[in-house]
Amino acid sequence: MGTASRRTIGSILFYLLLAVILVYIIFPFYWAVRSSIAPNSELFATPVQYWPSHATLANYRLVFQNADFIDALRNSAIVATSVTLASLAVGALGAYALGRFSFRGRRPVLYLVLSMTMFPQIAVLGALYDMVNRFGLYNRLGALILTYLIFTLPFTVWVLTSFFQALPHELEEAAYVDGASPLQAFYQILLPLAAPGMVTTGLLAFIAAWNEFLFALSFMQTPDKRTVPVAIFTFTPATGGGFEIPWGQMMAATVVVTVPLIVLTLIFQRRILAGLTAGAVKG
Repeated sequence: MGTASRRTIGSILFYLLLAVILVYIIFPFYWAVRSSIAPNSELFATPVQYWPSHATLANYRLVFQNADFIDALRNSAIVATSVTLASLAVGALGAYALGRFSFRGRRPVLYLVLSMTMFPQIAVLGALYDMVNRFGLYNRLGALILTYLIFTLPFTVWVLTSFFQALPHELEEAAYVDGASPLQAFYQILLPLAAPGMVTTGLLAFIAAWNEFLFALSFMQTPDKRTVPVAIFTFTPATGGGFEIPWGQMMAATVVVTVPLIVLTLIFQRRILAGLTAGAVKG
């Protein structure tokens, strides 16, 4: 077998593997879309119908008539936006100190920050529950904003540290010569240059806060305080009545809350990859 034939076979196998991976990733979302527009009679029909014969938008209309779901959308937007802004504000300052200054213990601190992202949420749930109760934040959105920072802030610090390390030191030195303080050099010189990293980490923090389920389920009690993952988990028909699980409406709600994240990810995909690559660089 010649070299050209081996290359052709290798290319075919590569694209076949790529197609399998693509189908594996996309099919769950496709099935959610299919289920969201299928009548109830076709949801579990046999044989399986991969596209409904009588597509309908009734499930979407019912979802947007559900007051609890609308409240959950608002709550998720408030919590995710607040967590993102707080993570960027505090994380940028921490990353600036770790990335631009040399001090004893800097490297252990940096890896300690990274290690905080490795703890499973369930491991700290009990302590956080006690803290939330002591602060009087139970069933308040502030509880989610406070606890979500536990996993968004360390990631933000770690990624932004690499961005600040990559910036030329001459810029900072020129600012000091002109009489700028370290904070002035940070806000006026380095922070605008680190904007791509800020966008990357901000988007990833927003997605993590938007999709979080365990803390939202543990710290929120009433329907008007739920976020979208919990609202979908506890979904009830907009028309009320009975104990039948409204699968079609749940799938429609899932599509509604997923599409904005997909759009944002596609728009900023290059910056996300750049941020993840930068975050892997050792300080």
